[in-house]
Amino acid sequence: MTAITSTRLSDGRELIYFDDPGTNAARATGPTDQRGLPPRGEPGEVRFDALTDEWVAVAAHRQTRTHLPPADQCPICPTTPNNPSEIPAADYDVVVFENRFPSLGPALGPVPENAAWGTKGPAYGRCEVVSFTPEHTGSFSTLSETRSRTVIEAWAQRTEALSSLAGIKQVFPFENRGADIGVTLHHPHGQIYAYPYVTPRAGVLGSAALRHYGKHDGRETLTGSLLKAERQDGSRMVMEGENFSAYVPFAARWPLEIHLVPHRHVPDLAALSGEEKDELAQVYLDLLKRVDALYPTPTPYISAWHQAPLEPELRASGYLHLQLTSPRRAADKLKYLAGSEAAMGAFINDTTPESVAERLRATVPAPATAAAEAAPSQGVPA
Repeated sequence: MTAITSTRLSDGRELIYFDDPGTNAARATGPTDQRGLPPRGEPGEVRFDALTDEWVAVAAHRQTRTHLPPADQCPICPTTPNNPSEIPAADYDVVVFENRFPSLGPALGPVPENAAWGTKGPAYGRCEVVSFTPEHTGSFSTLSETRSRTVIEAWAQRTEALSSLAGIKQVFPFENRGADIGVTLHHPHGQIYAYPYVTPRAGVLGSAALRHYGKHDGRETLTGSLLKAERQDGSRMVMEGENFSAYVPFAARWPLEIHLVPHRHVPDLAALSGEEKDELAQVYLDLLKRVDALYPTPTPYISAWHQAPLEPELRASGYLHLQLTSPRRAADKLKYLAGSEAAMGAFINDTTPESVAERLRATVPAPATAAAEAAPSQGVPA
C-alpha cells in the first residue's frame, strides 16, 4: 500500500508524501521546512466575461514565479544544504504540495452569484504541484511501473480530498510536458487545479454528455458509446486492455491526440478500483513511451485528465478519460493556434487520425531503463 504523510511548509502550505509500497520513509519524523517563508498572500481575483458567460482568473502575482532555474536551484528537487527547496526531505518518492504561486486560492469559497458585466470576486480554489520523482531529469515515461502506480494513487487521493473542499466544482489533474508547451520547471511534475466553477471546456463536454445520457434515459453514456464505436471500427485504436483502451478520436483536433478511456463508467480517478489503477499504471506508461518514440526527440504534450464536474446535474453522465494532445505535426514542425483555431475555436488538423493511430500502433515503446526499474531511490542528489 502507498504510505501517505501530510506535513506543513514554513508558510503553512500543505505538503504530502506518497511513498512507494515497501518504502520505510518515516516521513512524520522527517525534516521540517527551515526557510522561514513569509505568510501567504491573499488570492488573486476572478472576473466574469459577460460576452462568453465564462470566468477568467487574474493572477498577476504569478509574474514572479520561478522560471526554468538551473538544476542546482530546482525548487522541487530534494533539499540539500545548498538548495533548500520546496521539499524538506533529502529524498522522496512522490510529493504533492500547494503551489507557492497559485492561480486559484489559497482561500476557499464560491464565485459570486448572478454574475454580469463588472462582476468580480476572490480567486477561490486550490492549486497543487505533483512531483513524480526526486530525479531532476527524465519524464513520466521513464518512471518505473511501481512509481507510476504511486502517482496514480496520489491523483486519486487528491481528487477525493479536493472534491470535498468548500466551493469546489471541478478537479483537474494535468501535466504540461516540454518547453514548447510552456513549462516553467524541467523537473518531471504535474499539477492539480481545484476550480470554484466548471471550466468552459468541461462545460461543453458536460453538456454534450448530459444530452446523450438523457436521450438514452440514463442507460448509455456519451464517452462509453464513443469508446464502443472506436473499438468496433478499429482503425484508430492504439491499444486495448482489460480495463482501459486508447484511441485517436475520429475528429481529432490536434496533430497528435489520444484518448485513454476506462471500460467501466466511473466519474473520476478516485472511483477506480485497485485492479484498474494497476492496469492504468502499465497502459499509461506504454502510451507515453509510444508518443516519445515517434520522433528522435521527446514530444511536447498536455496530458489532461477529464473528470466529471461536481455539479449534480453533470455528475451522473460524466465519464473519466484522458485527453493527451501535442502540437507537434512533424519532427521539426509545431502547429500554432492561429486565426481559425485561436479566434474561432474551429480546428484544422494537419494529420489524419487513422495515420496517427497506425504510427502509434507500429511504434515499439522503449524498454524501461535500469534506473527506472530499480528499487525506490535512496538519497538521489539534486
